[in-house]
Order: sequence, then structure tokens, then C-alpha cells
Amino acid sequence: MEPALCEVCKDIRLGKILIQTNLDTEEPELHYLRLPKDIHEDYVILMDATVATGAAAMMAIRVLLDHDVAEPNIMLVSLLMAESGVHTVAYAFPKVKIVTTAVDKEVNENFHIIPGIGNFGNRYFGTDVV
Repeated sequence: MEPALCEVCKDIRLGKILIQTNLDTEEPELHYLRLPKDIHEDYVILMDATVATGAAAMMAIRVLLDHDVAEPNIMLVSLLMAESGVHTVAYAFPKVKIVTTAVDKEVNENFHIIPGIGNFGNRYFGTDVV
């Protein structure tokens, strides 16, 4: 998603937030953070290929809010979201705009969207879940 955005918006400032679900605790964990200086002055497009439960997206939004980004200035963009993820994020952060191409009904015990597309990162990078 990022390369396509950069092709369209040549002068965009990029940041990175890496949040992954701990397979033992099933909780999201922040692994990496690099945000542009003065991000609080900007509108932010928060991109996540798939949003299942919404836990990682909510942590990312909280990180942005902690860096003084105004909630109405955040747009969550996703290729696919589970219905529960949409509701969770919208309830917790009603001023965040949510944009997705599709919403599927369920999340399975592995937190994959059903019917969904499996683990997006594994498909994109050609890797398997360990």
C-alpha cells in the first residue's frame, strides 16, 4: 500500500509503526516506531492491509494520539476489515475516519478474517506462520 501511495503523493512524509500480535498473549505489541517530526501538524493516513479484531489499529491510533495528532486528522485505510474490527475502532475512536474496500463477517481462532485472505504479510512476503 505504501509504494502505491508514494507514487501518487510524491512529497508525502512517511512514518512507520510496527505492531504485531504476540502469539502467546494474543495481545498487540509495539515493536518499532518512527514518526515524522511535527506529525501533530499533519493529517495522517494510517495504513493496515487487514484489520481483524482492531486491537493493533487501536494501539497505532493511541500512539498517534500520544504524539498529539488530533483524532479527526487520522484516517485508517485498510484493504479488508472484519466487522468486529470496524465496530471496535469506530466505538473507541469515533472521530477517526475508516476507509476499507471490503468488510467480512468473522474472525477465526487465529485472528484471521473469514473468509478473508489469510495472513496478508505471509501472502505478500511468501512466508509461513511459525
